[in-house]
Amino acid sequence: MAPVAESKPRVLLVEDTRSLAVVYEQYLAQDGYEVLRADCGQQALAQLLSSPPPVVLLDLELPDMSGMDILQQITEQQLPCSVVVITAHGSVDVAVEAMRLGAFDFLTKPFDGKRLCATARNALKHQQLSSLVAQYRENFERSSFAGFIGASMPMQAVYRIIESAAPSKATVFITGESGTGKEVCAEAIHQCSPRREQPFIALNCAAIPHDLMESEIFGHVKGSFTGAQGDRKGAASLADGGTLFLDEICEMDLDLQSKLLRFIQTGTLQRVGSGKLETVDVRFVCATNRDPLLEVKAGRFREDLYYRLHVIPLSLPPLRERGEDILLLARTLLQSYAKEENKRFKDFDAEAARVLLDYPWPGNVRELQNVVRNIVVLNDRELVSPDILPPPLNGSRASLLAAIPAAAATGSGAVVVANAPIRPLWLVEKETIEQAIASCDGNIPKAAALLEISPSTIYRKKQGWEEASLA
Repeated sequence: MAPVAESKPRVLLVEDTRSLAVVYEQYLAQDGYEVLRADCGQQALAQLLSSPPPVVLLDLELPDMSGMDILQQITEQQLPCSVVVITAHGSVDVAVEAMRLGAFDFLTKPFDGKRLCATARNALKHQQLSSLVAQYRENFERSSFAGFIGASMPMQAVYRIIESAAPSKATVFITGESGTGKEVCAEAIHQCSPRREQPFIALNCAAIPHDLMESEIFGHVKGSFTGAQGDRKGAASLADGGTLFLDEICEMDLDLQSKLLRFIQTGTLQRVGSGKLETVDVRFVCATNRDPLLEVKAGRFREDLYYRLHVIPLSLPPLRERGEDILLLARTLLQSYAKEENKRFKDFDAEAARVLLDYPWPGNVRELQNVVRNIVVLNDRELVSPDILPPPLNGSRASLLAAIPAAAATGSGAVVVANAPIRPLWLVEKETIEQAIASCDGNIPKAAALLEISPSTIYRKKQGWEEASLA
């Protein structure tokens, strides 16, 4: 199979004077560009909207419209293009105005081939850098990650810690208020780790009676205590090769803490009632809603165990510190529960959105889930208004501030239909984007706003689909 030739960078040359266009095209072709030509504004716009090239050489004087109008369209549509305007001699003021409107550079006639090619190269590098910046921004400003939903800066920091810590075997110590998603975080660490194919075992130390905790962690043999009808593996043995998550670890008795410390140090355990040592390989993740250092100072948590576990600290922010994440989460939950309950709900109105943002959410995400579930189960309409919010939200403000723009539903919280055919993710994404563009009458910035992505992302994906279809 012959190697695929590297594609040439594309340049759209918008010039109505044929003799000049031919000369410019020869210069650019010799410098390694694929040149697309347009001799009028309408032809240029059609080319730009169908497949925008990275560089546009734009003559401002065209037979059917001003080049400024085309430049304005490129700017308003946020097309991923670097525009170099071509002006007549003595029109520097016009060129400056063009750069104010978004042009990258300008050329004043007459100019030689060397100047033309150098300017085109600079414009191409500028666009490549802009695309790279947009891609990095998209990657580092994620609205969801491994079970989490949230685009706020505190959550971006959480995502990066999870990604960095997951490949390691180092213990992660998660702190956060009740309802912030500590178990979701532990599962995310496991799913992003090389142990993802092995068991993830979660154990809530606050939900198990103290006299049974040792057996739950390490297991027991038959007859070791009243009710031990047979041998039983504990959570540590069940998690062999995978991840053991100990939630609310500060609730563990001191004598059991010493046994856990020995297990962590040696990698061996003894079942209750057995003298046999077992070797297991587990990655520890633990969590607490308390301040572990205060528990150490109070003598309720072993200091040596704390330092053994507190290798990679990860603090989950409370919901009240996550800003617009509240609305993002609420809308996702609303759409999900509405489908589950076969209700009409689509969004929150401006006043209800303001109430959600103003409420302190002491129960964090768990409380928000309960509130949205309550709304969906007890009501049925398209928009949530303050009058159907459950207590205490329905009396949280005497007067409400308006004008919160409501984003359209994107389906990000959609419930997967059982037995539905599974399609490639790129195809689902492509269809969703194309549907959004069609519903917005071809307005890509508007479609991007509804999809909560940048227009440059849509253009980049469209170009990738086109290149894939030609391969």
